[in-house]
Amino acid sequence: MPASFFVMSRWRSRCYAMLEEEERHGRAFLLAAVCLGVGAVIWFVLPVDPPVQAIGTGFAIFAGLAWRWRFSQGMAHYGTAAIALLLAGMLLAQWETWRRATIVLDSPVTTMISGVVERREASGEGHWRYIVRLTATVEPTLKRPPDRVSLLARSGHEPIAIGAGIRGRARISPPSGPALPGLNDFAFAAYYDGIGAVGYFYGAPEAEAVAEGGNGSVLQRLELTLYAARSAIGDRIRSVVPGDAGAFAAAIVTDERRAISKETTEALRLSGLAHIIAISGLNMALAAGIFFVGVRAGLSVFTGFAQAYPVKKIAAFGALVTAFAYYLISGFAVSAERAFLMMAIMLIAVFFDRPSISLRNVALSAIVIIAMSPSEVMGASFQMSFAATLALVAGYALWKERPATEHASAIPGLRAAVWVFRFFGGVFFTSLIGGLATAIFSIEHFHKLATYGLVANLAAMPIISFVVMPAGLIGMLLMPFGLDAFPLQIMGAGLELVIAIARMVSGWGGEVAFGRLHPVFFPLSVAGFLVMTLLQTRLRHLGGLLILAGALAAFMADGRGTADLIVAEDGRLASARLDGTWSVNRDRPPDFIFAQWQRALAIGEPRDPQQLENTAKPMEKDGKRKRLTAEEVKQARTAMHKALAESEEGRFACAAKLWCVLRLGERRIALVDDPAYAGAACDAATLVIVSARLRFEACRSGALLITSTTLRRTGALEISLPENPAEQPRLAPAFENAERPWMRHRSYDWRSGEFNAALPASIAALIVQ
Repeated sequence: MPASFFVMSRWRSRCYAMLEEEERHGRAFLLAAVCLGVGAVIWFVLPVDPPVQAIGTGFAIFAGLAWRWRFSQGMAHYGTAAIALLLAGMLLAQWETWRRATIVLDSPVTTMISGVVERREASGEGHWRYIVRLTATVEPTLKRPPDRVSLLARSGHEPIAIGAGIRGRARISPPSGPALPGLNDFAFAAYYDGIGAVGYFYGAPEAEAVAEGGNGSVLQRLELTLYAARSAIGDRIRSVVPGDAGAFAAAIVTDERRAISKETTEALRLSGLAHIIAISGLNMALAAGIFFVGVRAGLSVFTGFAQAYPVKKIAAFGALVTAFAYYLISGFAVSAERAFLMMAIMLIAVFFDRPSISLRNVALSAIVIIAMSPSEVMGASFQMSFAATLALVAGYALWKERPATEHASAIPGLRAAVWVFRFFGGVFFTSLIGGLATAIFSIEHFHKLATYGLVANLAAMPIISFVVMPAGLIGMLLMPFGLDAFPLQIMGAGLELVIAIARMVSGWGGEVAFGRLHPVFFPLSVAGFLVMTLLQTRLRHLGGLLILAGALAAFMADGRGTADLIVAEDGRLASARLDGTWSVNRDRPPDFIFAQWQRALAIGEPRDPQQLENTAKPMEKDGKRKRLTAEEVKQARTAMHKALAESEEGRFACAAKLWCVLRLGERRIALVDDPAYAGAACDAATLVIVSARLRFEACRSGALLITSTTLRRTGALEISLPENPAEQPRLAPAFENAERPWMRHRSYDWRSGEFNAALPASIAALIVQ
């Protein structure tokens, strides 16, 4: 037989031996959590809803085979169990989607709303953000109203209490979709949060009485009580500690983040300290840990009691109660839910004399979260939280295996120095490991890395650990007795220092922009990270190879694409590229969308449009827009032709609030804000994009027409223009199918009351598959 056969046989035997060793170390359970999460991810990223009957049947078959071969070795055992778990994750995703069944508003509308305030949050500068459960809409009455909306009230008013009725005229819109293909879909998160629309009040909302039984079931009333307590705690903290420090303190305790100023939020983000704001594993661990250590140390003073009773378990129970209370007043934030589950599992392990810090506990908490809310696996918060935890626990396991070196600490004069060195060394390595572990996810979701985050964390974390969290915990314990002012002021003073550190470090710059990388970068890198952290044998070195392969694919291929023109989903904002320079059709493009474009495509400062002398806008009469006369159409067509001929190539020329035109080589592009000018644009351009609904779907001139109806069903578009003007453009939509549950509102027509996701044939033929 050839030598290669023996080599392969030997290599296969070694792999099976290492797999068996991994199983003896309990790694199979860790990979079970991964398979469950991957199954949920597969369900969410599919272009269509897979048939649940087929998934259920497949799960039953493979679960049965896995049970049948549970004592077998090799792929028969591992493979069937992995497939069964993947299918189980898909079933959980389907079940959550059915359970939520959120009605999302189909199109922007101004209406008079009435409802019940379920949550409220200070939003800075006297503004308030309300989560309202709608009970009625009038003027107009919506045919398909959402159940819950998020509304901002900018006008000064007395804040309306949680559980009270609220009424006012509001502008509400569907949550935004992806700003570009592959970017964050805000409608997805809103769907699974139960929010069907976002918007703002015109003027100050009014409080009104709630009908009997209007506050829902006993469980809903209990939830309103908890939210009211949370709001009262946040108000109390901000009243004691003014300014950004008070808003920061309230965010750490109640997860109410909107009151922090934009400048401070940006400084925390640029310095790598934004993770402190969220109620995450760090905050929960510090709160529960401080209580645990304090109670254990206090009870240990009483020698007789400590010898008669399990002091460690009593302290663990107290810490568990503290963590649960922290979770309740956090407003059930997702990050707090994850942190509480992980902390609860670790503290419960103390009751059974099991190791509290272990990868098994991390995997168990992940399984619980995925079973409850599988949609969370798609979010950056879930991914970064578990990545940091996995890396830290894996690093802790390696640290425990180090050789003992206690000689120096035995010398009395050096004990303090050794303790200080170990503390700051622990902060350094914790920040380093956490930063490296979350780098992949930061690059993928935010396209940036804070290069000085390690320095900022080294300076800020001692303050958080020894000043902010202990003072905050004492303040919360004393708040029911009205003795919380002094501890909260100490907490505020500590956070002032943290904000000062954030502003100083953010002033150094140093943020690295990556842009949108190749699609294979993220899955390969995540797979490599999981292999490195979850496995124990030499198989873990394969993780480094996978990460290297992902990095090479990312930097050797241009993941930013070849689009020459990008258009927002509402058709009102567009940007064009010529010779590496981008131009935009707005003097002040909306930051919410354009900032995402800049990060994803590494766009610098764009060229502003050339503003043309405005022509007469069609008059309005009795609420209906007057059509252009033949002479006005001719004048508009002439103005567009002139602008296309005389304007600089690659730069928009705009008649404000009416239309913009752009020349790219032989291509003539028109963006129309006022639908009355659509006909003239069809005659002047080869590609026409109209940000309004039209009565026609095609231009008589043969120009390619994209309307707001089309954009609703495709989302934002990246348009590539071939060099040969005879060839048609290629379109890359933000999503492939508007029939998925969190996108279905895009295909609803309120006029007919029907759903129709079909695209015009001329558009469908140009979409890149």
